[in-house]
Order: sequence, then C-alpha cells, then structure tokens
Amino acid sequence: MKQKSFLYVLLLIIGLTIISAFVSNSQLESATEIIMILAAFKLLLVAFYFMDLRHANVFWKVLLIGGLTIFINLILII
Repeated sequence: MKQKSFLYVLLLIIGLTIISAFVSNSQLESATEIIMILAAFKLLLVAFYFMDLRHANVFWKVLLIGGLTIFINLILII
C-alpha cells in the first residue's frame, strides 16, 4: 500500500511539473506567482512523503510550512 501512495504522489509531482512548464510558456501576467505556488506545493509533497517529514517533530513541520508561507507571501507582494 505504501508503494502505491508513493507512486501517486510521484505522478502528481510530475503532473505539477508539466503544468508549470505549460504556464511558463503562456502569456499570463501572473505566471511567476502560479509557478511559485506550484513549486511550494511540490516541495511540501516531497518533504512530507519522500523525506518522511510527516513522522517528524511538530517543530520541523511548522518551520517548513511557516517558511514557505513567508516566502510565497513575499513573492506575491513583490
């Protein structure tokens, strides 16, 4: 069962990467923001599934999510 969920997460990450590639080639004005949000979501997926952060201390989870929140907010403000 664990292998199946890893495969689904990997396929989701690959799908998000393909979406990022299509968005980068589009003429959208908010392409940078969309790509950064997708990258943050991919980072969370990698950290929680492949780096096994979901079994780590709550401090590390809060630190990662808080850091990403600050980073994304800075990108959206600028």
